Amino acid sequence: MSDIDRNDNTRCGFVALVGAPNAGKSTLLNALVGSKIAIVTHKVQTTRSRLIGVAIHDNAQMVFVDTPGIFSAKKRLERAMVAAAWDGANDADVVVLLVDASRKIEDSTIQIAVGLRERKKKSILVLNKIDLVKRDSLLALSKELNDLCSFEETLMISAKTGNGLDDLRDILTSLLPVGPWLYPEDQLTDVTERMLASEITREKFFLRFHEELPYAATIETERWKDLKDGSVRIEQVIYVERDSQKKIIIGKGGQGLKTIGKMAREELEELLGRRVHLFIFVKVRKGWSDDKERYQNMGLDWVK
Repeated sequence: MSDIDRNDNTRCGFVALVGAPNAGKSTLLNALVGSKIAIVTHKVQTTRSRLIGVAIHDNAQMVFVDTPGIFSAKKRLERAMVAAAWDGANDADVVVLLVDASRKIEDSTIQIAVGLRERKKKSILVLNKIDLVKRDSLLALSKELNDLCSFEETLMISAKTGNGLDDLRDILTSLLPVGPWLYPEDQLTDVTERMLASEITREKFFLRFHEELPYAATIETERWKDLKDGSVRIEQVIYVERDSQKKIIIGKGGQGLKTIGKMAREELEELLGRRVHLFIFVKVRKGWSDDKERYQNMGLDWVK
C-alpha cells in the first residue's frame, strides 16, 4: 500500500455521469479513466446498464458511474435503463449532468435538471462538445440550466479532445468526501472480462447494423475457456426476436456475422494481450426484452 493510501486526507467517492442519450457520457468516462471500458457509438442509448470506472487524481480516487441516457421511456427495457440511471444518481456523492452543447436543450435534459434539484443532489453542470459551439451560445445554455438547478459548478469541456478535463478532475476531487480508497490503484473498472467481451461485440453490432437493427439484439458471453497455449476461446450468442433479424445479421454467405466477429476479435486481442478464438452464434428468442433472465445478465432490474 502506498503512502497516499495511508494518508488521512485521501478522498474517495462515487461520481454519477448522467444526461440525455448521446450526450457523450461513455466518451467522457473513457477519457477520465484513461482506457476504453465503455463502448461508444453514434447511436443513442448505447449504454444499457450502470458501468463503473475508477480514476485517481492527486489524493482522490474517483469512482465514476456511467449510466444509460435518461429520457421519456415507454418500453420495459427503456424503463429499466432509465431506472438504472436514476439509481446511479441517487447513490452518488456527486452527480455530473453532461449536456451536448451543440444541440438545443432537450426535454429530457430539463427533466434531469429538475430531478436533481428535487433530490437536492450535489451536482455540477458540464457542457460537452464546446469545440462545436460559439461562446455566446454556451453562456446562454449555462444560464438556462442553472436557472433550473443550483449547480455547484459549471464547466465547459470537450471529452473528445480532452479540453477542460483537468479542471473537471480538480473540481470533482474537491467535492468528494474524505475517506479511504475503495479499489486497488491499478483497477480501472469492476466489469468482468466476460462482460467486457460482450460489450465490445455489441459495439461492433451497433456499428455494423445501426440502420437495420438499432436495438433488436442483446449479446451474451456464454463460454470462456483459457487454453494451454495462452490463447482464449470465447463463445457468444446474439439474441434477436425474429428470424428476419437473424438473417440480416448473418448476411449473404455469413458475411455480416464474419464482419462483426473480425472487428470484435481484433479489439479483444488488443485488450487482452493474447490470441482470441471468437465464435459468435445468432439465436432467435422471441420477446427477449421481456425475459427476466436477460435483464439479470445485463445488470438491470426487472421493472413492470
